Amino acid sequence: MSNRLIHSQSPYLLQHAHNPVDWMPWGAEALEKAKSENKPILVSIGYSACHWCHVMERESFEDEATAEIMNAHFVCIKIDREERPDIDNIYMDAVQAMGLQGGWPLNVFLMPNQKPFYGGTYFPNQQWKGLLSNIANAFEKHEDQLAESAEGFGTSLNRRETDKYGISAGNQELDPDELAEIATKIIAQFDSEWGGMNRVPKFPMPAIWHFILDYAVLCKNEAMLEKVFFTLKKIGMGGIYDQLRGGFARYSVDGEWFAPHFEKMLYDNGQLLELYAKAYQVSEDEFFKEKVTETVGWLEAEMLTKEGGFHAAQDADSEGVEGKFYVWTYEELKELIPEELPWFSKLYNLKPGGNWEEGVNILFQTEEEAALAKEFGMSASDFKSKLKHIKSHLLEVRNRRIFPGKDDKILSGWNGLMSAGLIQSYYATGEKSMLDLAIRNLEFLQEKLLIDGVLHRAYKNGKAYTPGFLEDYAAVIRASMMAFEANGDARWLDLARSLSDFCMAEFYDESDGFFFFNNPKAEKLIANKKELFDNVIPASNSIMARNFHRLSLFTYEEKYSEIASKMLGGMKELILKEPGFLCNWASLFLEKLVPTAEIAIIGKGASEKVKEFQQNYSSNMILAFSDSLTQNAAILADKTPDSSGNALIYVCFDHTCRKPVSTYEEAISQLPYLA
Repeated sequence: MSNRLIHSQSPYLLQHAHNPVDWMPWGAEALEKAKSENKPILVSIGYSACHWCHVMERESFEDEATAEIMNAHFVCIKIDREERPDIDNIYMDAVQAMGLQGGWPLNVFLMPNQKPFYGGTYFPNQQWKGLLSNIANAFEKHEDQLAESAEGFGTSLNRRETDKYGISAGNQELDPDELAEIATKIIAQFDSEWGGMNRVPKFPMPAIWHFILDYAVLCKNEAMLEKVFFTLKKIGMGGIYDQLRGGFARYSVDGEWFAPHFEKMLYDNGQLLELYAKAYQVSEDEFFKEKVTETVGWLEAEMLTKEGGFHAAQDADSEGVEGKFYVWTYEELKELIPEELPWFSKLYNLKPGGNWEEGVNILFQTEEEAALAKEFGMSASDFKSKLKHIKSHLLEVRNRRIFPGKDDKILSGWNGLMSAGLIQSYYATGEKSMLDLAIRNLEFLQEKLLIDGVLHRAYKNGKAYTPGFLEDYAAVIRASMMAFEANGDARWLDLARSLSDFCMAEFYDESDGFFFFNNPKAEKLIANKKELFDNVIPASNSIMARNFHRLSLFTYEEKYSEIASKMLGGMKELILKEPGFLCNWASLFLEKLVPTAEIAIIGKGASEKVKEFQQNYSSNMILAFSDSLTQNAAILADKTPDSSGNALIYVCFDHTCRKPVSTYEEAISQLPYLA
């Protein structure tokens, strides 16, 4: 027996297609049914890699008695939050407005007009059945009271974010002391023992460390740089990092980066690739380079499609057990690597009775390799070579296990984040294959997900579906501009500009100067939300504001810069108050204050000269180059080589250029620092 989810593309929805619950996908049919039958709607939202979503499905949605209550009294709608983050945002806000804890699975009860009146996350089966019966009873006997309550939440949902936080877009003076205050406030929350923010569970939060890294580079603050490197070291040594294959899990449940929820999401890995690549460029520490190359190895082996897209996620569970694929018993290792086990155990904190639950071990490094090599009488290179051999052997064994579930849909925004990470990885390692992966990925997005000028959110089985959200446009625009900087092909700048203009026409709210998350013209929802706070993925508005700042420098079109400045002006007071969740905005503050250097290289040998800029990380600059005279980008127009036709480097600020120079060193000496 199957329900109407059977026609979905989403792996998460298909997981529920054979439940006895009469699930329907979100859409006109389900919403009309609720109205015509006057039934409350149950919206249940989750995603494929979500452990507790699987648990609730097994306990409740596969249970005949529970399904009977759901089918009799509710119109039941299942939503994949990764396909429809817009609907997830609305109902997550609603549940939090009710004073309840948010999370997934998210289960929300709505009146037939889509307005919410109650919700929650995971419920054990008995509790869930009781709740269903109580709500069915309340709807039958007190529909008017529920409607009144829903009306209140509906009004609250429609309140603009800018009104809620007292934001009004407009230009403001930017002060270096304020920027220093922002950085100091963030560092005050630093965990000096384990790195990262001093909270549990621990999320990597790449936007925080991108900002601190760039700020520290610009004001030559070694102490702050060390905090970034320390954090990335601890994450890379932790159980949150897949020590055998590469790739990062979403978060650790503890404060030590030890025990992760084992799902690997594309969006985390794209951002962390970029961050580790920058860290390697600044520090030249081989540890960071190793994490970059291993993670790209994982990406190619397990996430890449033949067409050039990247899958969305890998589940935490295999064979119904969280983390089973990744962990080892001591006995197992004793059999596989008997001679090396003494030092390997010490390196990864392995215990005969297990270092985690159920007597199993997570590979969790707390010792430095060099110290262990010395202790066990090996040279550093010998140790490295043995470790590489063992990891490869254990990976081979692990690959014979049943793999975790895969969410094999392709999401344009997450692919944009990964392309950006790959481009930065190419700069750091010089491996052209990483740039090729990124370019092929962007070509795939352009060919398959951009239809009649509209970027689509998702792609599977040869079909693009669901018009994109601001998150998708923002990430793809950013990656496209980076591709233009990386290979000088103007089609990427053209793509960034055309997608930006589409966002201005469709998503921009002139009444408050910010962008809607969903395109209000594409589908009528009960609320149109704006995403302002940076989280595990930076806010789509903050990515967009930074895009517009950079796009204005490439194109010399002030309309982009004006919007970015006004958005930053509106957010400035909030950034000063709560910088921990506004770090991508803080990065824009940095770029606007310093100001951003515009580097244009034109003439014979430009494509060789640009490599020095790419390989040596300088925060707060944009790059454009061409081996011949060109008008394909305003930043390159009217620039000329020397009298012999050889490349000259122009260092410009606000479209005003210094005297051109011919070497990287001369150009870099013209860049400003924060005093």
